[in-house]
Amino acid sequence: MKAIVTGATGYIGGRLVPELLAAGHQVTCVARTPAKLDDRHWRDDVDVIAGDVNDFEAMSTALVGADVAYYLVHSMGGDRDFAAADAAAATSFRDAAGRAGVGQIVYLGGLGDPDDRLSRHLASRHEVGRILASGPVPTTELRAAVIIGSGSASFEMLRSLVELLPVMITPRWVNRTLCQPIGIRDILAYLVGVAGNPGAYDRVFEVGGPDVVTYRELMDRYADVAGLRRRLIFPVQPLSPTLSRHWINLVTPLPIGLVKPLIGSLMNDVVVKNDTIDEVVPREPLRLEETIRLALRRVAGRDVPTRWTGASPGRTPEEPHLADPGWSGGTLLTDVRTVHSSADPERLIQITKGLGGRRGWLVGDWLWGARGLADKLIGGVGMRRGRRHADELGVGESLDFFRVEEVAADQLRLRAEMKVPGKAWLEWHAEGDGAGSVLTQRAVFVPRGLSGRLYWYAVIPAHAFIFGRLARRIAEVAEGRDPDWPAPD
Repeated sequence: MKAIVTGATGYIGGRLVPELLAAGHQVTCVARTPAKLDDRHWRDDVDVIAGDVNDFEAMSTALVGADVAYYLVHSMGGDRDFAAADAAAATSFRDAAGRAGVGQIVYLGGLGDPDDRLSRHLASRHEVGRILASGPVPTTELRAAVIIGSGSASFEMLRSLVELLPVMITPRWVNRTLCQPIGIRDILAYLVGVAGNPGAYDRVFEVGGPDVVTYRELMDRYADVAGLRRRLIFPVQPLSPTLSRHWINLVTPLPIGLVKPLIGSLMNDVVVKNDTIDEVVPREPLRLEETIRLALRRVAGRDVPTRWTGASPGRTPEEPHLADPGWSGGTLLTDVRTVHSSADPERLIQITKGLGGRRGWLVGDWLWGARGLADKLIGGVGMRRGRRHADELGVGESLDFFRVEEVAADQLRLRAEMKVPGKAWLEWHAEGDGAGSVLTQRAVFVPRGLSGRLYWYAVIPAHAFIFGRLARRIAEVAEGRDPDWPAPD
């Protein structure tokens, strides 16, 4: 079949594509930023179309001839009202699919009893399913709870909490609310299995693993598999959802924009009430311990093809870009350092692509860590996001508190995502000069108001210490004058 996948840059979509290819389907990915897919191992086996699910005309064209279209996008983590944004996007996609004559829409939503008072997140997930199903295209909705797999938001939150906190004070619902986790490989099998299956048309299926647990039991099971002592958990009544999400934002890699809706959903029971999926896709899902074990093994092996951090809120045209003329975009503050090196340009940039994560930043790691902690304390992303691979980077990936905006053989550009009163970038460019190379390192800041300017001048001492030495250290490493780099990861 011809399968269209939206959200291929995200966690589920990025893993679904190779499964569809393995099943013999022809796959087309629709992405707002096609370059984010350039480093995927399956890129040459798929077609990629630039498009946005909110663009009715573009989607109407992209979906023509599709036997099945996967709707795997959401607006959580952005600055907009995610429920309204998701409803609008689903409506546009539904109408575009109808015009294009799509054979089937497959959507992955969230579990939760519609008769309960659902969280805003779960209610939105259900509403998106209803919108998609209200059009002329047969729709299949799968509803799942916590998805266990390396790189998923749920798994990363669970892993961070249990591994970082031997003692926790939690809301009482942690001991009461039930969930039915499911492994990522089982979700993918169901998503592939319902495609083109007439028995799945115009139906809602609830899917989950064989284990129903409280969130406390889920943390205990994780600790057991990870070889950790079970955490001391003290549930208290007054702990509000607001305090909970700020605390989780502080100690986990998840940004607060994503934590907020997820925390709200943890207060609803999310368990399977019917197992009719077995009629259409017979399968025996893996037990919880096995899914955790597989996820930990993949994390340990640095084999994480996609992560929740890979699907970031879209950039807007109003934001400044480094390619803009120097006279546009308001005040531009820069810190530029240039060094000569005997190494070739590709080697210099390869060293910059290995910075961050466990390996560190060559200069003043304690300062980078302090800046990350300060960012977490005010609700930012902090430094805990790390990196996907020790040496490789792709457009759109997170790197500590940066996101990769451009990567090439002679250039690397990182866009800062920490909370600052303005917009900031850090970039390196290398070019040959006949006797070696010239490495140019540039920190760029577009301040917002007086506070932005005060911020820039306040951090000048730290910048002078770090940036004044960083370019030189990169050159030293590239020339082989630092035998300890790259350090084992």
